[in-house]
Amino acid sequence: MRITTITSASLPAKKRILTVCVKLFLEQGYKKTTVAEIVHKAAVSNSIFQNIFRAKDGVLTELAEFMFSNQFSMARDVTGKQLPPAYVYAAETAIQMTLTELNENLREIYVESYTHSEVSEFIFRATARELYRIFGPYQPELTEEDFYALELGSAGLMRGYMVRPCDGTLTLEKKLRMFLTLSLRGYKVPEEEVRQILRFVEGLDIRTVAEQVMQKLFQALAMHYEFSLSEEAQAAAPAAPEDKEKKTKL
Repeated sequence: MRITTITSASLPAKKRILTVCVKLFLEQGYKKTTVAEIVHKAAVSNSIFQNIFRAKDGVLTELAEFMFSNQFSMARDVTGKQLPPAYVYAAETAIQMTLTELNENLREIYVESYTHSEVSEFIFRATARELYRIFGPYQPELTEEDFYALELGSAGLMRGYMVRPCDGTLTLEKKLRMFLTLSLRGYKVPEEEVRQILRFVEGLDIRTVAEQVMQKLFQALAMHYEFSLSEEAQAAAPAAPEDKEKKTKL
């Protein structure tokens, strides 16, 4: 399944670069992928790469746009329910954080996306629109721009939890509960509803759901960018020792 070099002249340079980059980011990680490796496998010159994307984070912007634009719909599809908007938010963010525990390369992509200014700005703006739709009824006095400001804080919270892998002290169960409690309260969701949403998320087989989303994401990326992923890249990382007995629950 592994490809090495894309040389088809029928593919424009930008498409070849994107195809190579996304594949390499998923297979070996963002940081390990070098520009020299990208231009070699995409069969383009360094100057062409720089003219199109300037640097690796330019490619990351396009990848993040595709991933984040599909997250909420994937959460809805996998849970298979017509959920209230706040529940969809909780499920989507829980899935996103669980993905980073299942696959280290995805963790790196998400963390880098929340770190780089251009990429994170896209995420903040796109997420603010969703937050305004979801949580606007709880705070009708706020504008979409207000939710952008709120997203700056909740995104920082999200990144902080993503960076820190789960262990015996910070289990996946605790990480998700803490993040969702803090974020839902920040969006002024009533306490009883917060408790109901937490019970809903805790009732999900979150690892299995996240694994399904991960495979759907990989398939969508492979189809969109026209490549095949190695089996190693598609495999979920093994559960942490402290989580093995909890694999079917938060």
